[in-house]
Amino acid sequence: MDAMAGLLDGPRARGAFLLRSAMDPPWSLRVQDEAPLTIVAIVRGHAWLLPEGRDAGAPPVRLDVGDVAIVLGPDPYVVADDPATAPQAVIHPGQRCTTPDGVELDAMRELGVRTWGNDPDGETVMLTGTYHLEGEVSRRLLRALPPRLVLREDEWDCPVIPLLADEVVKDAPGQEAVLDRLLDVLLIAVLRAWFARPEAEAPGWYRASADPVVGPTLRLLHHEPARPWTVEALASEAGVSRAALARRFHDLVGEPPMSFLTGWRIALAADLLLEPGATVGSVAHEVGYGSAFALSTAFKRVRGVSPSVWRTRVAADDAAPVEAAV
Repeated sequence: MDAMAGLLDGPRARGAFLLRSAMDPPWSLRVQDEAPLTIVAIVRGHAWLLPEGRDAGAPPVRLDVGDVAIVLGPDPYVVADDPATAPQAVIHPGQRCTTPDGVELDAMRELGVRTWGNDPDGETVMLTGTYHLEGEVSRRLLRALPPRLVLREDEWDCPVIPLLADEVVKDAPGQEAVLDRLLDVLLIAVLRAWFARPEAEAPGWYRASADPVVGPTLRLLHHEPARPWTVEALASEAGVSRAALARRFHDLVGEPPMSFLTGWRIALAADLLLEPGATVGSVAHEVGYGSAFALSTAFKRVRGVSPSVWRTRVAADDAAPVEAAV
């Protein structure tokens, strides 16, 4: 599992909430659900994306049919028919919807299977997938993304949006699994297309994945972190000398192979420690440390705290109440 796969399938990754919205002007939604990642695809009409928080002050972006946007949380944002339209509804954590002054909203209503809005035949139809991702594995990828990114229909080639739009309104056996997988495919396709752009600051390990020597080495480290790797063993697998691998890996990834492996193991451990029933000893075995003591030593050296303290802090943060602004 690399960080791209871990974004969706790794420890503590969560499935997405998928919704089809049908809107007729004037309309404007302020989204403050604090979701780490949201993907918006326009099926019909258009919408304007107005950033807030870290990206406040950036110009509004118009999204047209076939365009896709990714917005990183927890900062709020507004999506509207026009930048001048004042928000009529606020989306809170848990997908609770109110008016801007906090009154439970009736104007926006269910319009069918996984469909919501103010008009079933609305001028604009958009798909919104909200990912409640958690953990260090996901963050390794999310840290490389801007607060918002947009791909235009003519900038990439992906047939998933029309297919997802057709499937989202169906209510057949196994449909949730179908939609989850289609949305995941769309997200991965968007991220791949984005990182291929010259202005995207892809992580070194992502760029190096295409290298004929470093790419296979990274896949070995990602998929088999528990193996007792050495640079010599990795070089043997890659069919190059130890010195050649060490030099090429550092040049492309930005750090030595063993340093990268340590960071990857500790990221995995940080997530696995939060799984129900996990012990420091069981996690140590999964990520390549011979004992709980060895993992604790490495974890504290990298994170500054022991695994037990880490787990307690994250659990306390997760349990802290969040007051939604209205």
